[in-house]
Amino acid sequence: MTAPLPKTMTCVEIDAPGGPEALKTGTRPLPRLGPGEVLIKVAAAGINRVDTFQRMGNYSVPDGAPDLLGLEVAGEVVARHDTVATWSVGDRVCALTVGGGYAEYCPAPAAHCLPIPKGLDLVQAASLPETYFTVWTNVFERAALQPGETLLVHGGSSGIGVAAIQLAKNLGSPVAVTAGSAEKCAACLSLGADLAVNYRTDDFVAAVRDFTRDKGIDVILDMVGGDYVARNIEALAVEGRLVYIAFLDSSRVELDLRPMMVKRLAITGSTLRPLAAERKAAIAAALHERVWPLIEAGRIKPVIHATFPLAQAAEAHRLMESNAHIGKIMLTV
Repeated sequence: MTAPLPKTMTCVEIDAPGGPEALKTGTRPLPRLGPGEVLIKVAAAGINRVDTFQRMGNYSVPDGAPDLLGLEVAGEVVARHDTVATWSVGDRVCALTVGGGYAEYCPAPAAHCLPIPKGLDLVQAASLPETYFTVWTNVFERAALQPGETLLVHGGSSGIGVAAIQLAKNLGSPVAVTAGSAEKCAACLSLGADLAVNYRTDDFVAAVRDFTRDKGIDVILDMVGGDYVARNIEALAVEGRLVYIAFLDSSRVELDLRPMMVKRLAITGSTLRPLAAERKAAIAAALHERVWPLIEAGRIKPVIHATFPLAQAAEAHRLMESNAHIGKIMLTV
């Protein structure tokens, strides 16, 4: 017999917008499920850069989303709405959420849940959803990276970066990255990158032009913005595609668009969280079909830099903002 669920749960709340110290442990009622949702008893949750933006008050939560941080979790389904037929109580899943992952219990749309890949534990599985949903939709759908085309990833040692390197390589694309230290560059090369450029000491535009024998890069995944925009356009090949998923520098730039016209470039971007639920469900289905078999075959491996207990979420954020990590930072519940 299934044990009754508690009426309250421990979670991490934002005391007031600010630094990591703004994260405080609190108690809230268990979330109520809406149509199509399951309730997950959280074993682990991923930390993502957008969490730090939200904590500082620099990110607007979509209408209807929880104010609690946490966009990806893994754990056990402990309840489901009457409208859900795809998961049962007791199933172990990882899930993309619209928020609420920094807690003992988190609701998630059933269609945004995926089975735990064989061979992975719950912490490793919780590191997958946000990064692989993001990489898949931006690199392989919006930018339509094809086998044999080259990919440049800025921030190659980030959670997004380590996912993009492995996925693109396994689907047949040479990969170049930028990273901020020799250690990070070495880590990217060990994951399969063909070229790793230390942006603090070398010019990535010159490096990738040499890497591609002056053809230029076919697809660039950027989360920096600022003066990287013009340099990315310079580095792109004819018919190249530039995809933005964040702006760690600035989203405002002054730009000469003539090179974009001459090389017939496409500049696009997206944010994952506001996407329609049906769109996210389609991405989940694509990941299950195309990516989960690669993970279960050991060709793609999660990269976990550090784990912290839920009560130490502030320390996890400090590590994230130090930029010293390689791969994912996780919370365990």
